[in-house]
Amino acid sequence: MSATWFHRYLPPQDDRTPFEKLLPLFLELLTHTSGDVEEALDWMKELDKEHDLFSKDYSLEDFRNDLRKHGIIGDRPTKGGKTPLTGKAEKLIRERALEQVFGKLKRTEGGGHALRRSGQGDEPTSERRAYRYGDRLEQVAMSDSIRNAQRRGTDDLQLSEDDLEVQETEHQSACATVLMIDISHSMILYGEDRITPAKKVAMALAELIKRRYPKDTLDIVVFGNDAWQVSLKDLPYLQVGPFHTNTVAGLELAMDILRRRKLRNRRIVMITDGKPSCIKRDGEYYMNSFGLDEMIVARTLDAAVRARKAGIPITTFMIAQDPYLQQFIERFTEANQGRAFYTGLQGLADMVFRDHAAGRKA
Repeated sequence: MSATWFHRYLPPQDDRTPFEKLLPLFLELLTHTSGDVEEALDWMKELDKEHDLFSKDYSLEDFRNDLRKHGIIGDRPTKGGKTPLTGKAEKLIRERALEQVFGKLKRTEGGGHALRRSGQGDEPTSERRAYRYGDRLEQVAMSDSIRNAQRRGTDDLQLSEDDLEVQETEHQSACATVLMIDISHSMILYGEDRITPAKKVAMALAELIKRRYPKDTLDIVVFGNDAWQVSLKDLPYLQVGPFHTNTVAGLELAMDILRRRKLRNRRIVMITDGKPSCIKRDGEYYMNSFGLDEMIVARTLDAAVRARKAGIPITTFMIAQDPYLQQFIERFTEANQGRAFYTGLQGLADMVFRDHAAGRKA
């Protein structure tokens, strides 16, 4: 009889340096401060008063020096006198967002979006069929084919063309996506920070596409009174402005971008928490924040119809709970024949991931 020995539990040792322990917190604070290094460091100073982040052996100034040494922040201030982030820092912020939102993912080489047909595609399925002229050798299911030959009961095993079975494959297709982010004032209204989770989702989605769907494209559009395109490196610095919500301008710019993409699958993913409250009419802004203005609504629904006719589905992630706004999104989704999700901030990331991974055939 073997003996069992019990030992006192020893927690795993944390061999990280003080810098490595504090860096994730700093990157998180940078997302909240829209890339403002000094503000993020000020927050760490305040947090140190309650949580003892630093010590006599490792001070805030030591951490700042390590940030420079590891190429996270620049040595020279910008023209505006601010401490700059480096490209390495921006990449680390995106990678952290990916890990927080989607978990650690492995990169694949295919497009990753299944189309509704089978044949000589990219990914194997569990289905089998008889061999046809033109099938590739690597598609032949050897075990099944040999089993068919054995069933003839011959002592001298010989494969014939009738024995061959082929493993079906599923076509994969790349997808062109435009992610629209609402940066109107309502994204921070009543003290609720909605823009930071939206930025995290955008950064995570960008990293996801690079790793899992390398053939895909992702363009990012922000919209307030107007709409404009931003680059991937701009994401950590996005801020809400004193803007109304010109959804039409965002959709029109997104459709223009997708028309230039030479991919069959195209779609728009829109994250918003507010109703459309602004359009341009005869070169002038027309704004109305009170209720749902029928003129603005009609223009927005018309843009949804035009996207549908162009074969561009719109997936809307609505992060407000107002029933009358949800009813508007239902009308918008019906006009586009797209999809809509009504979600709080906690469920936003997973739902964006599920929608992108599912893919849509244009």
